[in-house]
Amino acid sequence: QVQLVESGGALVQPGGSLRLSCVPSGITLPYYAIAWFRQAPGKDRESLLCISSSGSVRYYEDSMKGRFTISRDIAENTVYLQMNGLKPEDTAVFYCAARPFDCSAWGYDYWGQGTQVTVSS
Repeated sequence: QVQLVESGGALVQPGGSLRLSCVPSGITLPYYAIAWFRQAPGKDRESLLCISSSGSVRYYEDSMKGRFTISRDIAENTVYLQMNGLKPEDTAVFYCAARPFDCSAWGYDYWGQGTQVTVSS
């Protein structure tokens, strides 16, 4: 059984930083791409960025470049989303998702339950 568990969401002030974690079980990172998505209240879920099974990174939102970074620890089977310079409009539920090998904006087989990020003073 495949599960993805996100953690690290919190209330943070504008300009602050957070690091989210995604820990999959039942799959291993060298064989799966992991992507981060977010869904703000009243909006559609949007693709943010992804790290492929080979470690290549792809951004699906240009506004993320320079602020959000994706990385992974193969030994820990964990993918991270480092978020800096957070803005109130970043407030959303953040999800990680997995699919075999290659990144894609959509079409993921497995999803986590989400972690809430709130940016507010």
